[in-house]
Amino acid sequence: MDKSTFKIQHMDCASEENMVRMKLDGVPAVKGLEFDLLNRRLTVFHAGQLPSIENLINELGLGSSLLNTESTEQELAVEDTKGQSRLLWQVLWINFGFFVLEMTTGIFSKSMGLVADSLDMLADALVYGLSLFAVGSTVARKKNIAKASGYFQLTLAVIGFVEVVRRFIGNEDLPDFRTMIVVSILALIANAICLYLLQRSKSKEAHMQATMIFTSNDIIINGGVILAGLLVLFTESSLPDLIVGAIVFIIVIRGATRILNLAK
Repeated sequence: MDKSTFKIQHMDCASEENMVRMKLDGVPAVKGLEFDLLNRRLTVFHAGQLPSIENLINELGLGSSLLNTESTEQELAVEDTKGQSRLLWQVLWINFGFFVLEMTTGIFSKSMGLVADSLDMLADALVYGLSLFAVGSTVARKKNIAKASGYFQLTLAVIGFVEVVRRFIGNEDLPDFRTMIVVSILALIANAICLYLLQRSKSKEAHMQATMIFTSNDIIINGGVILAGLLVLFTESSLPDLIVGAIVFIIVIRGATRILNLAK
């Protein structure tokens, strides 16, 4: 068996990891994959056919290059799929629950920051759910799941961004800064719990490490919404809420685009 290591410049989250997995899924020569997202490296264990494997990876357009290849007798690690699935279900439901909470309170409090943060929570839940529901599925089904998830997320994010622009141009009431701050603090606590659960698992698997990265980013976004709430209080302007909402909507749109790339 051969072991080939690739440098993939634009592979830094679970979306790109899934793109690679789905691209190489069903290739008989590929026996296993190991991902190092922090260093943007992919190791492919395969039985020959390196040129065709390299071409498939290059077709993704992620800036890939072959670093080295060698023969190996290394045994592939066996993943604790049951334990990882249980953990991913836990963080999925936490994220989905706070999507519902933040979307509801965001609408009633007129806060685009909360609405945008809710969609970011939904985006994470979709990525986790995509990985869970696609296990054992055919390539065609995986692509259909990715396409439906991506378009749903993209539609909501675009509608939200248009609403931000409308509120910026119009003369809207101030959002309820109290609701913004309280709900965002609760969401921050929920994300901190998710991060604790993920770190406690001590998993070295790439998709688990990516989940930790997502959750850490969510905590930063929660802090941004809290800051926006405080600025609304002190400036008596809705502009901080709209700015944070626009930034998060752009992040969600970028994530949706990555998911849609899985369906190509």
